[in-house]
Amino acid sequence: MTARAEPAAPRIPFPDCPFQAGVPSGGMTESNPGFQARVEPCAKRVRVYLGGHLAADSLRPRLVWEHPYYPTYFLPAGDVRAKLEPTGRPHDSAVFGQGLEFDVVVGDVVAQGAAVRYLESAVEEVRDLVRLKFDAMDEWFEEDEPIYVHPRDPYSRVDILGSSRHIRIELHGQTLADSHNPRILFETGLPPRYYLPLTDVRLDLLRPSDTKTQCPYKGTAEYWNVQVGEDEYPDLVWIYRTPLPESQKIAGMACFYNEKLDIYVDGELQERPHSPFN
Repeated sequence: MTARAEPAAPRIPFPDCPFQAGVPSGGMTESNPGFQARVEPCAKRVRVYLGGHLAADSLRPRLVWEHPYYPTYFLPAGDVRAKLEPTGRPHDSAVFGQGLEFDVVVGDVVAQGAAVRYLESAVEEVRDLVRLKFDAMDEWFEEDEPIYVHPRDPYSRVDILGSSRHIRIELHGQTLADSHNPRILFETGLPPRYYLPLTDVRLDLLRPSDTKTQCPYKGTAEYWNVQVGEDEYPDLVWIYRTPLPESQKIAGMACFYNEKLDIYVDGELQERPHSPFN
């Protein structure tokens, strides 16, 4: 009997990355009518696994921006090891036109509708390429290192800097954290995030949350709710206990949503930024 791969669970937006993985590109593009797709070569070896089997292995991947926010890997059709079985269903793209949807079959595992080809696209560069849905596959590797959520954008930068600024965080007048030893994370297109030592945080006001999110630059975040009086506010604080190597400087530190809390920097109340998390 043929096994069926379970559909990926919907992802919760990750706090340090601008947009949720898996949002249909058409909707994003329609809100950005001037956007034009970009296709760029990538020098990394990219491998994809499904059901424990190698589904694709490419030395010629392409980074493709179907929307302005982050890229997706498209792979040459000849580098896809899995069998692609047509579903007969079309797949419309605001930038590539109408494509064809395929099931991805490896051994006895089937990922339904997990591949798309744009064989007659007006964008010539994608006609011989296959897009495998990131969340429908089990593992993605760049060289020998796993990647998560989506490929990292080579034009986005993350800087984590030690600082002596005085950071105080409040909710309805209640101080949640007070620190002179923050790490400030600066990421292209996002407000600065203030990561604070746990010893500078009112841990007695935090309640564990079941929420976990993933970021391609930092790894997996765990969350806390905040208890103020009789009220509990969900998922206002997060922590990367074991971040990816490039983000080790924030390991074990707590961060608070700028958009939802009052943050004072050197005594000055910061304006709450506009972002997908307002």
